[in-house]
Amino acid sequence: MTDDLPFTLPALRAALDAGMTPEALIALAFARLDALGDPGILIHDAREAALAAARALGPRDGRPLWGVPFVVKDNIDVAGMPTTAACPDFSYLADRDAFVVGRLHAAGAICLGKANLDQFATGLVGVRSPYPAPRNALDPLMVPGGSSSGSAVAVAQGIAAFSLGTDTAGSGRVPAALNAIVGLKPTLGALSSTGMVPACRTLDTISIFALTTRDAFEVLSVAQAEDPEDAYSRALPAPLPAPVPPRLRIAVPSRDTLVTDKDSVQAASFQATLTRLRTTGAEIVEMDFAPFHEVARLLYEGAWVAERTAALGARLTDRPDTLHPVTRQIVSAGLGLSAVDAFRGQYRLAALRRVCAERMAGIDLLCVPTMPRFVSLAEIAEDPVGPNSLLGTYTNFVNLLDMSGLAVPCGLRPDGRPAGVTFLGRAGADALLAATAMLVEDGPMGATGWTRPPVPALSGVAGADELAVFVCGAHMSGMALNGELVSLGARFLRGCLTAPRYRLHALAGGPPPRPGLSREARGGRSIAGELWALPLAAVGRFLSGIPAPLGLGTVELDDGSAVTGFICEGIGVETGRDVSEHGDWRSYLAHAAARPAKEEAAGAT
Repeated sequence: MTDDLPFTLPALRAALDAGMTPEALIALAFARLDALGDPGILIHDAREAALAAARALGPRDGRPLWGVPFVVKDNIDVAGMPTTAACPDFSYLADRDAFVVGRLHAAGAICLGKANLDQFATGLVGVRSPYPAPRNALDPLMVPGGSSSGSAVAVAQGIAAFSLGTDTAGSGRVPAALNAIVGLKPTLGALSSTGMVPACRTLDTISIFALTTRDAFEVLSVAQAEDPEDAYSRALPAPLPAPVPPRLRIAVPSRDTLVTDKDSVQAASFQATLTRLRTTGAEIVEMDFAPFHEVARLLYEGAWVAERTAALGARLTDRPDTLHPVTRQIVSAGLGLSAVDAFRGQYRLAALRRVCAERMAGIDLLCVPTMPRFVSLAEIAEDPVGPNSLLGTYTNFVNLLDMSGLAVPCGLRPDGRPAGVTFLGRAGADALLAATAMLVEDGPMGATGWTRPPVPALSGVAGADELAVFVCGAHMSGMALNGELVSLGARFLRGCLTAPRYRLHALAGGPPPRPGLSREARGGRSIAGELWALPLAAVGRFLSGIPAPLGLGTVELDDGSAVTGFICEGIGVETGRDVSEHGDWRSYLAHAAARPAKEEAAGAT
């Protein structure tokens, strides 16, 4: 194999299938690191241990990440390696893997070493470290992005197939945007924080960097699991990307609340991505982002700074000289905050959460610029805080609002810099973010020069902890009750048809207007609808909200399979109107809406 081997998961598997050994693959990763000559990427080079681990893998055994090289941000434990959090005085030798690292090792992945970061994960620029700062993979005059700087650059330079970062305020997304790679910040609690040095314990999560959305989510599927040792860990459905709903509604900042810091190229690039989304059938809705911006300000202007102060413990007062000057300046602000301030902050956040939730009613997800503009090393040298705060404009509010996020490259801007956006969703919406990101994922893969592989076709299959539910009325995408499904964590799987043995009836009552589906002993026809995957844990809540004469039963599809779906009691069929001739509920509603207009026009003549 040659040095041109792309470090994507499919390409690495093909190389290993063709006879490349894991040891040769790990040697190639370190050869790339050596040739690059950037001493700021890794704080700890675990070359000998990685090569030994590669030799010890044994024959190919079907593990999903067998032989795949990755790096770990140096505030996450790897057994036998030091954890420094970019503070040498803090350093300790980890005696066991962090929970997530252990799952990756068990899947056959091999850790190359520990990556550089903004000290104690405080910053979005990547230069607040006593070690040499890693160079931005695309432009050495720009900041590499933080706090997960080394993790992002290692992937963007083709040294690691994926890497672990952390993300409290945007550290898993901003470095991705600055280096033209994918940055996945999953739902809080999806990835255990056991073995991670806390920054803000209530808001922290491990994040994943990769060259493609597909790779990032495959790593997530391996790493995600509930951890009984982590009080903030959650039992969440498996992250299985599926096709996007056909009536996707995406909210974006309104023109007067869109922050690009007078960067017209960034603003134009964002609008170009929205145009691409419209071509896929998505509806773009402008939203006043003022309450989201206010939440973002709470993170560093409110009581949450004190949570970072708490994470440092006595170090801030007893050994302040061991801290980076900018880190010390920022975290010291927490010393002046009280428990009263903390409660007031919580009250304000609760009020803003309600406002933001109201703004998102009927919206599937948000799309924002990952950052307002690029920031240079010279700017940060002159003002270490201001440009850093600017980079967090669209990232600081996300964990405070318990949202999931995915930063994705979208090609190149006219000036040659990488374009990119971030998709944001409710907790549990990770799969929808992945599917949507694949619609616009484009352009260079970091600084590698490798051709971006085609986006894979997504299959709509329910997972083991999900129930496939057929809907044919107001719960379909873009319709009045679809938000009930989305809020319960349901995923769109595909459009489908019933077997040709059903009738569709417009039921009395409402709003909203609802149909009733009945199975016929003779006759009938196929009725179009949608299949959604609903988490098993949410089925009871969903069922409790279904009014008579509707209920859940078994529906036969035209491929012969049987799924759970809405069925109608006989009383509803008797009092409803048969609208089966239209073939689906959308067509009937369109026909019903057009009829009064035609009657009015006829009356006018």
